[in-house]
Amino acid sequence: MKNQNRRAFLQKSAALAALPVFGIESNKTEKAFIHHVYFYLKENNQENREKLIEGLTKLSKVPTIKSFHIGIPANTNRSVIVRDYSISWLCFFKNIEEEEIYQKHPIHLKFVEDYAYLWEKVNVYDSIDI
Repeated sequence: MKNQNRRAFLQKSAALAALPVFGIESNKTEKAFIHHVYFYLKENNQENREKLIEGLTKLSKVPTIKSFHIGIPANTNRSVIVRDYSISWLCFFKNIEEEEIYQKHPIHLKFVEDYAYLWEKVNVYDSIDI
């Protein structure tokens, strides 16, 4: 009797544990929005990188950003890796509407106004969940 109860408990536990993972995916109505920006500084020196990082840190306070990452090129060397940018900015939003709020948010507008002089080029890669 103990073995049957234990087996039934384990089977039910496994089924319940799988529900959040599969339930969320199959019932997902919102598609997460990922915004990845690569900045190419006019002068790629330590001072300008620090200024841009300062600005991106301020930008991270936009309330619709779920999470973010500020990075520099990794020291990896394969033919498919692009390392010609100065700073990358990766942020995650709940959905495209939240990203659109971010684009118009006063903190974002102030960031562009205060720091755009640092870069010569910006590449943006946006994606959504499939």
